[in-house]
Amino acid sequence: MKLRKLSALDALLVGAVLLALIAGSLSLFDDPMSGPLQLALIMVGCFAALIGMKNGVTWAELEREIVATNAKTVGAIFIFLSIGVLIGAFIIAGTVPTLLYAGLSLLSPAFFYPLACLICAIVSLCIGSSWTTAATIGVGLMGTAHGFGLSAEITAGAVVAGAYFGDKMSPLSETTNLAPAVVGSDLFAHIRHMSWVSVPSFLIALVLFSILALTADIQGEAVSNVGELKAQLAGSFNIAWYNLIPLLALLGLSVRKAPAFPAIMLCSILACVFAVLFQAPVIERFMADSGQTGALMVVKALWTVMATGFVSSSGNEVVDSLLSRGGMAGMVFMAFLVFCSMMMTAVLERIGFIRFLLALIVRSVHSVGALIGATLATSIGVNVLTGDQYLSLVLPGQMWKEEYRLRGLAAVNLSRTIEDGGTVTSALIPWNACAVYMAATLGVATLSYAPFAFFNWINPIIALIYGIFCIKILPLVSHDSEPEPQLASAKPLVAAAG
Repeated sequence: MKLRKLSALDALLVGAVLLALIAGSLSLFDDPMSGPLQLALIMVGCFAALIGMKNGVTWAELEREIVATNAKTVGAIFIFLSIGVLIGAFIIAGTVPTLLYAGLSLLSPAFFYPLACLICAIVSLCIGSSWTTAATIGVGLMGTAHGFGLSAEITAGAVVAGAYFGDKMSPLSETTNLAPAVVGSDLFAHIRHMSWVSVPSFLIALVLFSILALTADIQGEAVSNVGELKAQLAGSFNIAWYNLIPLLALLGLSVRKAPAFPAIMLCSILACVFAVLFQAPVIERFMADSGQTGALMVVKALWTVMATGFVSSSGNEVVDSLLSRGGMAGMVFMAFLVFCSMMMTAVLERIGFIRFLLALIVRSVHSVGALIGATLATSIGVNVLTGDQYLSLVLPGQMWKEEYRLRGLAAVNLSRTIEDGGTVTSALIPWNACAVYMAATLGVATLSYAPFAFFNWINPIIALIYGIFCIKILPLVSHDSEPEPQLASAKPLVAAAG
């Protein structure tokens, strides 16, 4: 059969089915991530495949595309699974309990939300990884919020906001290096240019978190029980500074840009060693009903927490709820969601649906403000359609690169805008791998924390305002000197895609 291009009617049908099924799964089910959303993504992919086969694309071609696309996610899947191992190991080693104890001792409920955001921003800036920040400092802050009787949703939003600001502004971050590499701008010029949008966005987020903290209905009973909670932690675990060494080792490896999976697994094993050395009573209580003793009991205990998670049985409901988590098995649903998302993405790409939408957007751009807005929309749209943070930088970066040059605009404008639209919004889309990771790690659903991840949605809004009013939009010839903002010429744009 002769291959035909995707028609406007085909694209309209695919888009309608995509919106209907995804919106339906999110609105009809209390926990769409447990299966309904995955089914919706698969069904969208199947419908799109039928449209593609009608147009001459064979199932064998679609299948190859699905396999190739999913192959690209294998590295991320292994990181997901290793984070489950890490959390279980960090709990039994006393690392997470020590973080909780320190948080309850040092942080104040009245300023908790902005401090949580600021702490995560500093850590993420230093190590260049929002994921590592959430899995370590973020987990500890979530437990501390629970101890203070504060909102888990707002705390998760503060963790995500801070982690993404630091990640976005760190020269150690993969996305911060990828964006300028794609469009051909200098890394540090890119970071300086991003600061004009990201710093005001972050300051606004801190103000909003401060307002929420000052107006929060702090539960008196929860605060009065903080001392009891600390005593229970100290009675259940050996709380000491050296419990944080596995965490510091992980942060050190992150700074040195060690590969994520082996670094996480290595630090998980290190945490298990610390558990054997310093948390022997914890291991014995954990395996009290196993009927085993000696070395075999220790091996099975460590194996269990890494495979299926730690289960706390201290008798304190709060402590048990905070520390009964982790394990590789708890991350399996993430792989389920990512694989289904990538199946849909592969089919949409192969039948030409994504290219059709991008070309449609290009033809509608006729001003600098519209160009910035279209770039933001494209990055966000790729995040929605593909569930992949990196593609939200690469595809729009390649697509709009020539347009910015033709408009006489510096490449840093493009690299900044794709980060404003792609990097930060990835944690707000429930089926995006970044959002899935954050939800699983912090224990709060994406749609529950998203309204409070202030930086992540304020940042693209400010970027759009800058574009409309040509604030800090740098011309091509003078981007190194960063002159005063100038209005680029209004000559018509030439479409880069047809």
